[in-house]
Amino acid sequence: MSRLGLGTMTWGRDTDEHEAAEQLRTYLDRGGNFLDTAAIYGDGDSERVLGGFIGTLVPRDELVIATKAGISVKSGERKVDNSRTNLLADLDKSLQRLGVDYIDLWQVHAWDPFVPIEEVLSALDIAVSSGKVRYVGLSNFTGWQLAQSATIQNPLFGKAAIASLQAEYSLLNRSAEDELLPASSAVKTGFLAWSPLGRGVLTGKYRNGVPSDSRGASPHFSAFVQPFLSQRSRSIVDAVCVAADGLGFSPIEVALSWVRDAFGVATAIVGARTGAQLRGIMTVEEITLPDQVRAALDEVSA
Repeated sequence: MSRLGLGTMTWGRDTDEHEAAEQLRTYLDRGGNFLDTAAIYGDGDSERVLGGFIGTLVPRDELVIATKAGISVKSGERKVDNSRTNLLADLDKSLQRLGVDYIDLWQVHAWDPFVPIEEVLSALDIAVSSGKVRYVGLSNFTGWQLAQSATIQNPLFGKAAIASLQAEYSLLNRSAEDELLPASSAVKTGFLAWSPLGRGVLTGKYRNGVPSDSRGASPHFSAFVQPFLSQRSRSIVDAVCVAADGLGFSPIEVALSWVRDAFGVATAIVGARTGAQLRGIMTVEEITLPDQVRAALDEVSA
């Protein structure tokens, strides 16, 4: 699995099929193979668009496909339903939209306080034993929720082991270091970092306001980006930009390499609006931050 994963949250909604195809070609040409989507993304359109490329732009066996289940939007409201029936129904729909026989990594998208965890995890066992899923993981769980789930899913008892935990992690949000990264290391799961560029803010494009063509100005993502436009965030972004100028790198390369090489991180999942933007992101594979720069960024973002 590649160290940089390609997120497809906007595919089929803000990113049309032509643009998505360009992104996929760019990503594959630079050695990537891990594609992250979810049943909820674009109400299934993300999976549908990705499925249209499998077998045409790229053979199925050259991809590691990760998707998620359990979240839907009903009557305009986000709803989490991790009942066994709903999760397995989501899985079948994902397989159909993607046009594949199996999912490489199937993840529970969020914690559901109204469904016993034993029932949730039983869906993972069924998914793996049926051959529809190769590996299973969790997304947006807390440290104790991961520990509980991993303990129940002991492979010594014939359970499908929890292979991964996906959570937000960047220089603007280091809360994963409190519990998630230590818990992930303790139970031996791979940590998948989403939004490693601080919801796009660490690119530096918001330093002088919100560009009209940015996610921060879109109706879907403005509320998502807004929390990272604070004065504290500005100080961190400024430090990233200073480091980038000194090293001859871009702010994207500095911020992303910091996450990619952080303790316990298996993959950093990146998203892009355009193929050109993704080409700029993928250059990060050619660099490593000097220890002194990394330490300075650790300090300013602590």
